[in-house]
Amino acid sequence: TADSGFNSEVNLEYMAKSGFDTYIADNQFRKRNPLFKDSQTYETEQEKRRLKRSKGKPRLFTSEDFHYDETTQTCLCPAGNGMWRSGVNVKSHNQEYTRFCGYLKDCKVCPLQQQCMRKPPIKTGRQVQFKNDESRKKLSYIDKMKVKIDSPMGRRQLFIEGMANDKAV
Repeated sequence: TADSGFNSEVNLEYMAKSGFDTYIADNQFRKRNPLFKDSQTYETEQEKRRLKRSKGKPRLFTSEDFHYDETTQTCLCPAGNGMWRSGVNVKSHNQEYTRFCGYLKDCKVCPLQQQCMRKPPIKTGRQVQFKNDESRKKLSYIDKMKVKIDSPMGRRQLFIEGMANDKAV
């Protein structure tokens, strides 16, 4: 195991090709790990200040909060509702995207609406788009390590090593 200072594409590629079973956390690991949900980290304090400034309004969902299956060309919103594909190869800023739109009937009654949309839906549901990019199809070594350390085994390994390091100090 290693701390996040060693998490780089070059290091992770080297370790993957070396055959060692490595666990190297990235600097966003704690944000994804439910064990750290209530910890008083810098990010937690930063989020408290943001909530105070925004009068308690939650942070809006980004495209990363939606489940896009490129193979089946389907998308689920954070509430689990299916969305309809409203465009393929939509051009914007010299990029091509696949665009999805939430069904108005779902978005109007959604309990996550405040976290998903700036204003209540009137004519259309939430829209989200995903890059049509070859790089999306190939997982980087960083992405592969995120999957590995976010697994129950990966979290266990990092926890055990962390405990061992704390006792050594």
